[in-house]
Amino acid sequence: MSNFAAPITPFLWFDQNAEEAAKFYVSIFPNSRIVDELRNPGEAPGPKGGVLTISFELNGQRFIGLNGGPAHQFNEAVSFVVNCDNQEQIDYYWSKLLEGGGSEIACGWLKDRFGLRWQVTPAKIGQLIKHPKAMQAMMQMTKFNIAELERAAAES
Repeated sequence: MSNFAAPITPFLWFDQNAEEAAKFYVSIFPNSRIVDELRNPGEAPGPKGGVLTISFELNGQRFIGLNGGPAHQFNEAVSFVVNCDNQEQIDYYWSKLLEGGGSEIACGWLKDRFGLRWQVTPAKIGQLIKHPKAMQAMMQMTKFNIAELERAAAES
């Protein structure tokens, strides 16, 4: 079956701001870039000559954004996880992804200004929340505090 291996690329439906979103995300994550864009020849929805699709990489992971119009919006069923090694990374990604009108949710989740959901978590969150007190602490947090989670795990 390995001869059927193919890359999987998240394909994100935006209203009319896929290019703005791609540039925003590329500005936040290292090893990121705009790869390609397809301009609307006039037959697709949206303005002729405007970006129809835009390909971009975030830390080496390929994404495609589509300006598909307002018919479909992001929801809580899909999110992207940013695994952070330390509190400085959590603080950085949390603040950057909230810029321009994002909103905090709970337990390390946030919604950016484009409506996309992100989980900004410690890379070792799975190990930490195996401890009941750390799980309880996590459930009370909005943005994760690694030191508090580690203290709670040590108390369990």
